[in-house]
Amino acid sequence: MRVLALDYGSARCGCAVSDPTGVLATPLAPVLAPASRRGLGRLRALVTELGAERVVVGLPLSLSGADSAQTSETRAFADRLGRALSVPVELYDERFTTRLAERTGGRASEDSRAAAHLLEGWLARQAAEVAGV
Repeated sequence: MRVLALDYGSARCGCAVSDPTGVLATPLAPVLAPASRRGLGRLRALVTELGAERVVVGLPLSLSGADSAQTSETRAFADRLGRALSVPVELYDERFTTRLAERTGGRASEDSRAAAHLLEGWLARQAAEVAGV
């Protein structure tokens, strides 16, 4: 299953996509102003272009696991995105993905590298659930 992961920010949204086998996560160009009409249109187009069957949006919980203002904004964005897409949209804990992106470096934007780390974590959890771990 091909999955699109998003590291949401109001100014730009990092994006990453899995390979069809659900093993690799590849960063994509970020989407600017993702909550705008144009941004949502670009995300809809990405889902179609990539053949994504699910969208995973990073949920920025605090270190203690509590919600913050950014968490509330992200939940609202994911809800709006879910209404705009024909594929399931789910939230997934993104704690530490930005730090990982900072440390790993690369040519892709830091936001999209963070989305790739988020997607790698989500894919690993899915594989563990299938394996019964």
